[in-house]
Amino acid sequence: MGNKIAININILLEITKEAGDRILEVYNNPATAQVVDFKEDNSPLTLADRASHAVISQALTRYFPTIPVLSEEDQDIIDYETRKNWPVYWLVDPLDGTKEFINRNGEFTVNIALIEKRKPDLGVIYVPVKDTFYYGSKEGAFKKSGLNGKSIRLQVNNKSTDRVAVRSKSHASPEEDVILTRFGVVDFISVGSSLKFCMVAEGKADLYYRHGPTMEWDTAAGQAILQAAGGSVYEGSETIKKFVYNKESMLNGSFLCVGFQHNL
Repeated sequence: MGNKIAININILLEITKEAGDRILEVYNNPATAQVVDFKEDNSPLTLADRASHAVISQALTRYFPTIPVLSEEDQDIIDYETRKNWPVYWLVDPLDGTKEFINRNGEFTVNIALIEKRKPDLGVIYVPVKDTFYYGSKEGAFKKSGLNGKSIRLQVNNKSTDRVAVRSKSHASPEEDVILTRFGVVDFISVGSSLKFCMVAEGKADLYYRHGPTMEWDTAAGQAILQAAGGSVYEGSETIKKFVYNKESMLNGSFLCVGFQHNL
């Protein structure tokens, strides 16, 4: 299984890199960067979302023809009756942080996760603007710059005091303050998209609490990486129940990501 995962990771890095290149083509072209549509739920959709989705869906189907693909852009096509019995599938966010993309702060990512038995077993997050990869599996969690860069192993801090929280640039909430105080947070950093999971995984932060809604494709790759680095993701802030996937509604409730032992 280890060799198979290693091969899959390398392929996924190449796929996310290609998707990221397509995103940057849109991002760096003034004529296309600000072309924005809106979905029925009023969330933004750019040409970069569509370009990345096409690259990833086609590549995953080509390399892994027996594994279904569920992308954010497929949500209205693949219903629960179709996917509910999938034992394993790819869960994709072609462009996580569309608001960050529109705001041009560079903090957007490409996310691919492998869901097995409703849990994220493997995840890759690519940051196109920085050409940086984060990835995690049973082999561990790693970060590297460029496809040919050296892989650096990631490990959570396991700090018991003076903790640092990572907060969203676009979705901060007052409820977070209560949680941060409870867990002894003395400082925080702000960052967009799934990079918040990566900050905890590499020890730059110790926890991330999200009160507002997210979707399953927003969290799966980040959860896989954080868990591979020794961290955990829990439902809400009052349970030690792990996040699961392929729910009938793909809307997530609140969750808590920690890089330390969490005891109620």
